Amino acid sequence: RGVVDANPAAGVASPKRRRTLPRALPAGPLGAMLDAVAGDEPLEVRDRALLEMLYGTGLRVSEAASLRVGDVGGVDLVRVRGKGDKERIVPLAGQARRSLDRYLAGARGSLAGAEAGDALWVGARGGALDARGVRRAVHSRLGTFPHALRHSFATHLLEGGADLRTVQELLGHVELGTTQIYTAVTRRHLEDTYDRSHPRA
Repeated sequence: RGVVDANPAAGVASPKRRRTLPRALPAGPLGAMLDAVAGDEPLEVRDRALLEMLYGTGLRVSEAASLRVGDVGGVDLVRVRGKGDKERIVPLAGQARRSLDRYLAGARGSLAGAEAGDALWVGARGGALDARGVRRAVHSRLGTFPHALRHSFATHLLEGGADLRTVQELLGHVELGTTQIYTAVTRRHLEDTYDRSHPRA
């Protein structure tokens, strides 16, 4: 008595979670935070290169952690193995390339033990830096998480006039719809700029 044989809620669909818009860090303050990581100690040089690469390429944490030295050869490109083991090529130039070259020229060799192999990013104990280590480095230096740098990369590109398909390719999104979430962010930026700038707004 009082026991129900079937679940009365079995056929009820759960409400869809609204996807929250990603938060991009403003370009000016983000640049200042990156510039503040300016020491000469190997870990500081590594972290500056790591932060610049994450913001300069929009890589996922797992993609950054899996990079090998050979993936960032002499040209201004990075070979990335993304989701589903799909490979893509992402440009690496400007401050990101300079910071990486500085890291490769000395700091990596100072940090790397035999167990690091050809991993690009090396931890304080000499082994390859894993995704958790990447998150920890970003959080300790910037007080945020790597995905905020990925969001900022995409948002700042779109605000600067990049087309959605290019941003999709750079981010490694299979579906354009995944990238379109950023258009709402840039639309909000446009509305704010309009409200601040137009005399009749």
